[in-house]
Amino acid sequence: MFLALRELKHAKLRYILIGLIMVLIAWLVLFVTGLANGLANDNGAAISSNKATYYVLQKDSDNRLTRSNLTASETDSVAKQVKKSESTNLGVQMGTITPPNKDKKTDITYFGIDKTGFMKPAITEGTEPEKTKEVVADISLKESGYKLGSKLKDSATGEEFTITAFTKNNTFSHSPVIFVGWDAWKLVHQTNQAAEGEYNAVALDVSESTAKNLSLGSMELSSSKEVLQGIPGYSEEQGSLLMMIAFLFVIAAFVLAAFFYVITIQKINQFGILKAVGARTAYLGRSIVTQVVFLSVVSLLIGNGLTFGLAAILPASMPFTLSPVLAIGCSALFLVVAVIGSMLSLYRVAKVDALEAIGRAN
Repeated sequence: MFLALRELKHAKLRYILIGLIMVLIAWLVLFVTGLANGLANDNGAAISSNKATYYVLQKDSDNRLTRSNLTASETDSVAKQVKKSESTNLGVQMGTITPPNKDKKTDITYFGIDKTGFMKPAITEGTEPEKTKEVVADISLKESGYKLGSKLKDSATGEEFTITAFTKNNTFSHSPVIFVGWDAWKLVHQTNQAAEGEYNAVALDVSESTAKNLSLGSMELSSSKEVLQGIPGYSEEQGSLLMMIAFLFVIAAFVLAAFFYVITIQKINQFGILKAVGARTAYLGRSIVTQVVFLSVVSLLIGNGLTFGLAAILPASMPFTLSPVLAIGCSALFLVVAVIGSMLSLYRVAKVDALEAIGRAN
């Protein structure tokens, strides 16, 4: 510890430059992680944030809500097998809205729900809808100019609705969700209901054992996670971003390993002399690891500060979500990667021959 801190103090500029590079790498890793998490949240927040643990869908719908169509008799058969509070029907339909008498179009997703069921969103602003054409919208619609009391017109049907409340964290397939009651749902639902069904799914808030024992006939059971993965583009998008994050960690390991190895090579003579006067390899190794850990911790603290500071000024339309737990997890992994990257330097120190090093020094 003493040797590590003395060297950091002696070669300030060298370690400040290395620390700066570590800060930039940590910042990049944390920002991309937040972006990946934000995109995942923006793609399926309405599914991941509600209480449903399972969904009953039409068979062979590939876990996609928009491909599933259930009749009232099918949803009733499911509801009879669980408690009333554990089941609620769900309708999902993509749509486009415009302000009345204006051409500015906004893509949205309608969620048809039972206004007393557990799929009802938590209101963060405004009042509960009381009339058929009053709706609750995700707060991201404010980015398109909508506010409490704003009128919106469905482009396909021409039906007009009024926003009486906003909710947070309710998006689906990168579009804000508008929650409507069943009477309003029938006005915008674009199917031949007699042939294709009135609902898309039955949402269930039940245990795994209860869900597995349901008699579903021509329907199938999907977990909330499976439905989330079934959102078009969700898996592909997350796979690409997670691969990018993984490569960032790999690149970080190689970059840090190279820097610390070069510094170690520059100090070979000093290490040899220290060995000649009795310093053990383990002591020298601890000195290197201490330097790596110290620089990594300081860099991560600065990197986290920069990331959360940037997140605070990002526009609301940019999908960025980085929780403290996720940030700590990424930081811990970065620290491990940095220590692993220093292993090459430890190997080089272990191979230093004291007599040869002294000879080179002379």
